Amino acid sequence: MQFQKIGFIGLGLIGGSIAKRLKALYNDVTIIAVAGCASTIEEAYAQGLIANAAPCSIDDFYDCDYIFLCTPVQKNIEYLRRLKGNINERCIITDVGSVKTDIHREVTALGMERQFIGGHPMAGSEKTGLANAKESLLENAYYIITPTAGSDNTQVDAFRDLVASLGAIPIVLDYEHHDYATAAISHLPHIIAYSLVNLVRRCDDADNTMKTIAAGGFKDITRIASSSPVMWENICLSNREQILKLLDSYMEELKEMRAAVDDADSDKLIDAFSAAKDYRDSITLHANGALKQIYELYIDLLDEAGGIATVATILASNHLSIKNIGIIHNREFEDGVLHLEMYDAKSLDAAVKLLSHHHYTIYER
Repeated sequence: MQFQKIGFIGLGLIGGSIAKRLKALYNDVTIIAVAGCASTIEEAYAQGLIANAAPCSIDDFYDCDYIFLCTPVQKNIEYLRRLKGNINERCIITDVGSVKTDIHREVTALGMERQFIGGHPMAGSEKTGLANAKESLLENAYYIITPTAGSDNTQVDAFRDLVASLGAIPIVLDYEHHDYATAAISHLPHIIAYSLVNLVRRCDDADNTMKTIAAGGFKDITRIASSSPVMWENICLSNREQILKLLDSYMEELKEMRAAVDDADSDKLIDAFSAAKDYRDSITLHANGALKQIYELYIDLLDEAGGIATVATILASNHLSIKNIGIIHNREFEDGVLHLEMYDAKSLDAAVKLLSHHHYTIYER
């Protein structure tokens, strides 16, 4: 262990989960924290998670080896400014935000590039706060690391090792590459889902026919429209440049599809649908899709030897066959770690009851 003291600014779901994992792995590490609510600090201290019984001052973070910024992006930037000149030269500041450009630009403006390494753990839940933080939340989840132009390679390697020790899968990316990628696979899909729901809402008749008959396809593709409107408003404003690029590209894609439909161009439609199907099918672990019903569940499962085998044995001993099984790496909006797909609804119901009886926490979609 090459660190003795770690600070957390914000101790909610992500910050709390990282702190709990660190404490479990490195019992001798000293953890201090500030949070928006004094009760959070009191709760964390009562759990033995942090060393301070009351909120810290900025000066208390001076001798930290790492400081995790775990508040919304703009708040993280405010704390970054306050930390400048109040940390030791070996300290590395990192964040857990899902958008990196704003904070990286501020780091550059402040001349703090040698002491900042960005981070984005792609795990989470619709639940918030320290009360819902879990030591195992980051297990087998991708954790994007975004160094600066001034980052020391040795420090980046050390931070990558720290992330890996949490059970996460570290990936090092340029921050602009990160924001473009997440805009494509997360931010744009949310905008599309919200827009599609609003389109159907406006087009529906007085009897709510569309709402009434909305089934698998519509519900699957718009599930993420149930996410926090405030959070997505913040993400859209923080990642405007990359989202706008992809929105423009998507609108061009829609124009091409519209032209193919308008021209009754069967070849073009088949080519577009086949290319999309092949790419989608190549993605590990199919999620619920619009074309077929998938009988799946997610299980909170510690990443330990024999864990998956135990689940498989329980099901097999009760004559339940698994169609597909695997670890979910990108769990930004999933609680579970282990993904199981069954052959039919009857098998799914039986698996849920059986695993629940064995005290596994089950999540269905």
